[in-house]
Amino acid sequence: MREQPNEQARRLSGPARGELTLAPVLAALSDPVRLEIVRKLADGCELSCGSFGFPLAKSTLTHHLKVLRDAGVIAQRPVGTSRMTYLRRKDLDARFPGLLDSVLMAAAVASDRRYARKRKGAPLH
Repeated sequence: MREQPNEQARRLSGPARGELTLAPVLAALSDPVRLEIVRKLADGCELSCGSFGFPLAKSTLTHHLKVLRDAGVIAQRPVGTSRMTYLRRKDLDARFPGLLDSVLMAAAVASDRRYARKRKGAPLH
């Protein structure tokens, strides 16, 4: 049986804005890979699965994208045989003001600290 257009759109976009709840959003953002996906999408770009550049199996990346989509953090739209992934920033900001910016800021600080620790141990050139 063929899927109805509304069902397919809902499957690719996750819950409606009013149905977003905090626990699934925070759970989705708690994984380092999923947080990095969100960081890559934070500037408003859309990426296809192959454009993320993670050294992961396709099935693993697909799983991470599904978790983010089901929580309402990202949405996807079909383009030919691919799916373009984008961050649902407007919906997240409307439902949980300041949450996404706080999470992204904390992730950037943590990333900078990891980089600084690596640099400390690196030989000087």
